[in-house]
Amino acid sequence: MRNAMIIDPQDNVAVAIEPIAAGETVTYACDGKDVSLTALQDITIYHKLAVRDISKDEPIVKYGQHIGIAAEDIKAGAHVHVHNVASHRENLD
Repeated sequence: MRNAMIIDPQDNVAVAIEPIAAGETVTYACDGKDVSLTALQDITIYHKLAVRDISKDEPIVKYGQHIGIAAEDIKAGAHVHVHNVASHRENLD
């Protein structure tokens, strides 16, 4: 059963659509296929988790949009939130 979702195949985070406990399997659809990984931490409903390893200073991509920069290395399955994401303002000129 799917308990997370992504919108764009370029996303490197998924959004939990129900509470997920550490150690549980996270399943989401990507390009018509179900993908699974293990949650490393508890994930609150509607919070993000990494769907692959994300390196420090790499953009966080949700819904196909850059929403911040990884403030530290983030492992696949880890909670992605204000504790490990820095804000990023693009130059709009």
